[in-house]
Amino acid sequence: MAKRLSHALLMAVIALFWARACTAKESVYEVLPKFGLPSGLLPDSVTDYTLDEEGQFAVALAKPCYIQFEYLVYYEKKITGKLSYGSITNLKGIQVQRLLLWFNVDEIRVDLPPSSNIYFQVGIINKKLSVDQFKTVHSCRKSLSSSSPCAQRRIKLPAPVDEIPMLLTGVDPVSHVWHNRTKF
Repeated sequence: MAKRLSHALLMAVIALFWARACTAKESVYEVLPKFGLPSGLLPDSVTDYTLDEEGQFAVALAKPCYIQFEYLVYYEKKITGKLSYGSITNLKGIQVQRLLLWFNVDEIRVDLPPSSNIYFQVGIINKKLSVDQFKTVHSCRKSLSSSSPCAQRRIKLPAPVDEIPMLLTGVDPVSHVWHNRTKF
């Protein structure tokens, strides 16, 4: 009877460890390298993530934050995109600062086979950076480090579509409308 009880207890312990090992979710920092990407692309404040079979993912951060790489990068509280081997496409929720302007990062990719470079697609610009700065996971900062009031304000560029009438006609659409109203 005691032998049967110890055998049953041993089987229960094994089943418990097996169930826990099967249901334990890998961290996002373990998943990124399996897709050929450095684990330091995301800050240390990830609270959860989802990844489906097609590669669509959503990452939740504790709060929005900034990390200083070669450029200052802003992470929204939710980051989404499509993960495939060597790249993240349809990216939403990450911005990079250049001068005083903030630009959306649309895509991140690495060379295949791997090299020392990583590429960030920002609109029509493709910026090559050293992958070394993304190999370790960095801590978040909740605000910009600069004390300049201009650096504290996030500036977004208007969509290029808004500028098309002025570029094609040479007429500023706002002053043109105002000028036409004053003729009455």
